[in-house]
Amino acid sequence: MTTADQDARKFLRSFSTGKVLLPVIIGLGITGFLVWRSSGGQALQNVTWSWFSTWWMFLAFLSLVVRDWMYMVRIHHLTDKQLSWWRTFVVVMLWEFASAIAPGIIGGGFFFAIVILSREGIDAGKSITVITFTSFLDGIFIAVMAPLVYFLVGREALFSGVDTGGGWWGGGFFVTFWVVYAIIVVYKLFVAYALFVNPTFVKRALVGIFSLKGLRRWRRSMVTTGDQLITAAAGLKQRGWDYWWPAMLATFLSWTARYSIVNCIVHAFQPGTGFGNDLTIYAKQVIMGIIVLLMPTPGGSGIAEIIFNDFLGVFIPTGLAPALAFLWRLISYYPYIAIGLILLPRWVRRNLLHLGDDKAKNPSS
Repeated sequence: MTTADQDARKFLRSFSTGKVLLPVIIGLGITGFLVWRSSGGQALQNVTWSWFSTWWMFLAFLSLVVRDWMYMVRIHHLTDKQLSWWRTFVVVMLWEFASAIAPGIIGGGFFFAIVILSREGIDAGKSITVITFTSFLDGIFIAVMAPLVYFLVGREALFSGVDTGGGWWGGGFFVTFWVVYAIIVVYKLFVAYALFVNPTFVKRALVGIFSLKGLRRWRRSMVTTGDQLITAAAGLKQRGWDYWWPAMLATFLSWTARYSIVNCIVHAFQPGTGFGNDLTIYAKQVIMGIIVLLMPTPGGSGIAEIIFNDFLGVFIPTGLAPALAFLWRLISYYPYIAIGLILLPRWVRRNLLHLGDDKAKNPSS
């Protein structure tokens, strides 16, 4: 077996059938339970579809397109347009696929994104810079937006639908939100220091901490992480403002479009929902997104549906929230798994096996 064959099989094992099916099974299982517990499907029979509903669902799908298009624009720009738009689409879809089947608590598809981009012909150093910077911008958006919507909307409105007085499903949500938010902010400040101030010190600190007894098993990973931060820092120092602002704008637009999907779904099935509630619905999704980041299930599967039901049920007809949670995931989550399953085998043949064949024919390369 050639080295290319071994690399291909190793890469495909990372996306085994079990790992792909697990989030689907969890999500569908939790959704089915919530629908059964709420109304046994009776609420669905009371739904009246209209042209108004069609219009808002069209806007929901349009929001999804804008979200992915902005991701593509960002990657296309940060790679200095070295990738065609089709190859950029493939990179974004495979990154989303990897994120969909990996828990957010371990970084989602971050490391796979670096591999995917570098195998597309982007220099390894630039791949690390692009993915690290992209992930950093996503974190900055969350770090800035969370307190902004919290103070604009207020705790009472944000946590309406759950009892904020105590217990996991109430006060626990409130506490979890701030705990995860604090972790995100500290981590992003740490990354910012590494990227823009002293990456070498950060690498030494990481290696030193993970050289302690009980942490040594992760020491090698910290060496790799430190090297990646140094590489990314060197790449960003060579860039000016014209490299930064388009990526920042694309990040803001992509996340805004991402959170607009639920607003559109709510309007489609609850015509009486006033536009005055849109900011609250948007803000609740920011809180939900932060809480889900700490969850151990792939892509937040199961947990996302439960949180949707509790946080947004107040804006949805009684008993319909679980079904709309499924519709939300059907639009914004499951398609990436399906597209990934289609693109991944072709990508492996093109970027692992094909490149391996080329090297075999030209050993000097």
